[in-house]
Amino acid sequence: MAATPENPAASAPRRKVSRHRGEGQWAMGHHTPLNGNEQFKKDDDGLNVRTRIETIYSKRGFDSIDPNDLRGRMRWWGLYTQRKPGIDGGKTAILEPEELDDKYFMLRVRIDGGRLTTQQLRVIGEISQEFARGSADITDRQNIQLHWIRIEDVPEIWNRLEAVGLSTTEACGDCPRVVIGSPVAGIAEDEIIDGSWAIDEIERRYIGSKEFSNLPRKFKSAISGSPLLDVVHEINDIAFVGVEHPEHGPGFDLWVGGGLSTNPKIGVRLGAWVPLDEVPDVWAGVIGIFRDYGYRRLRTRARLKFLVADWGAEKFRQVLEDEYLKRALVDGPAPAQPLQRWRDHVGVHRQQDGNFYVGFAPRVGRVDGATLAKIADLAEAHGSGRVRTTVEQKMIILDVTEEQVESLVEALEALDLTAKPSPFRRGTMACTGIEYCKLAIVETKQRGSSLIDELERRLPDFDEPLTINLNGCPNACARIQVADIGLKGQLVLNDAGEQVEGYQVHLGGALGLEAGFGRKVRGLKVTSEELPDYVERVLKRFQAEREDGERFAAWASRASEEALS
Repeated sequence: MAATPENPAASAPRRKVSRHRGEGQWAMGHHTPLNGNEQFKKDDDGLNVRTRIETIYSKRGFDSIDPNDLRGRMRWWGLYTQRKPGIDGGKTAILEPEELDDKYFMLRVRIDGGRLTTQQLRVIGEISQEFARGSADITDRQNIQLHWIRIEDVPEIWNRLEAVGLSTTEACGDCPRVVIGSPVAGIAEDEIIDGSWAIDEIERRYIGSKEFSNLPRKFKSAISGSPLLDVVHEINDIAFVGVEHPEHGPGFDLWVGGGLSTNPKIGVRLGAWVPLDEVPDVWAGVIGIFRDYGYRRLRTRARLKFLVADWGAEKFRQVLEDEYLKRALVDGPAPAQPLQRWRDHVGVHRQQDGNFYVGFAPRVGRVDGATLAKIADLAEAHGSGRVRTTVEQKMIILDVTEEQVESLVEALEALDLTAKPSPFRRGTMACTGIEYCKLAIVETKQRGSSLIDELERRLPDFDEPLTINLNGCPNACARIQVADIGLKGQLVLNDAGEQVEGYQVHLGGALGLEAGFGRKVRGLKVTSEELPDYVERVLKRFQAEREDGERFAAWASRASEEALS
């Protein structure tokens, strides 16, 4: 057909019309898997792989494992293959998975609420020494991770963990991960409300259930009644934060849609007050929305934060009330800002019952099996046998009498587990890094530990709260965007033009007090070798330029690029 004034489009090339596939939302009728991850989950639920591990893989060995189990479903039971030794960071993004995989696993022990008995801690320590070459790392989600695990040993490890009430169920995978909680729930003098019952009930009802075992991606939860806001609620998919309602009394303020990685977002308040006995139902409603409406087409958009950003708080709350809870939620107040910067519970603190709890700082969360056993011994000798992990890679011993405090502090010091750490020891956190992680580009744990030593030597009088978070890749497991000094691992050029390990620098991030993401100064990168010099230089400028009472994050947000370089 020729083009005419009445039909000018006739001469235009015909455009191919394709059917819009949507975002893979089940609630919109899109059940056809749109990527390989969705396909293997549809083919078989991740929870089912345990039987194959116990009956086939542990008997026939690593080479017998189906690839969709190895790099997919085994995560539902806390198992990731670890990085093959000797592969440098420049090859992380170019090698195939089978080239990166070692024939050993990281095993993540799930510790909901960070609550451990000394019996449980001792069993983890024994497993570490017997099956994991002594390895043990405390994570920033209150878990403990072991390395060098052979598939042949996994059933025996499960038996030992489950005999003392621990598990690895859904410690990884597209499912509800560990529910983090205040490590001093039911203990602290200033607590608003104890959320322990809700954590236990969520675990009892839903963890290991196929109701929520196929989510678009992982789902992170936090529950705390502490006025210190000690569970980084702003960066969880769902968080319940202790508040006092003027009419209904203590309960929880509901937050949704937080998360970091390469697209960080601070969670949003729904403006709803939730009483303790309704927390599990509301939790199930929110995760149900994620399961049904979450975006499954692209893995990069398959977190709840993207749905919340698109819907907004008002629509999200309306869907939660109308479709899932079948009732309205009570409006409620926002949490008050915490009165102190540190939220890690390190040091000596009085409990509700008059006893004390003692928080202490391992180096960047790294311990070992023998040390875990010694911590269990100390907790039994000085307390009641209760231990806690925190979201800052720290630990706490509970129920210490006043007479026992000093001897416990001294005993911890002898193990290099100080309860009186410098700001650098207290505030430095590191992810797993290239030592074990297949996504990492640079080393982190040893770098963080040596940085602590250097800064303590160079700046012995520095006494301001400060967080330094080292991450081995862009995925922000160590929360780089919300640290005073966040260090994102990447390869950089040194003065000789050689490609070496280094970091992109983020400055001035924060949680709790004026939560926000750090500032990136254009082109600001530092090699690993130069890192101590750089941090020392910036901190000295902060000391010289700060106003009275000004925090590092506030100074970094206003400082010149020259001062930050």
